[in-house]
Amino acid sequence: MSTTTVTEYLDGLDEPLREIAVKLRPVIEAALPGATGAVWHGHPVWGRGDRPGRDPVCLVKAYPSYLTFGLWQGQQVDDPSGRLLPGARSMASVKLRAADEVDPALFGDWLRQAYAREAA
Repeated sequence: MSTTTVTEYLDGLDEPLREIAVKLRPVIEAALPGATGAVWHGHPVWGRGDRPGRDPVCLVKAYPSYLTFGLWQGQQVDDPSGRLLPGARSMASVKLRAADEVDPALFGDWLRQAYAREAA
């Protein structure tokens, strides 16, 4: 069954991924108050404006044993923690296996930086 909303996607996750998502979603929404979240290409994406896929900022994607939290401009984000791992193009992400790996202050900083880069 495919999901149509961010809430359906996150609610449909098995533990411990659902617990991670429950802790991560408010961090994303607090750091990106003007962003829109939607399921795009099968997983939640938050972006600028009313079409998240047009100007995406971040994503959450579930795999069997972890949740990926990714940023489209993540390679341009200042990350003194070294937790963001480079991906394709300018993306970077972190794999989360437990809710205690969600760092609201650090992730909020990453999100605000990424949002500003998308606006530039």
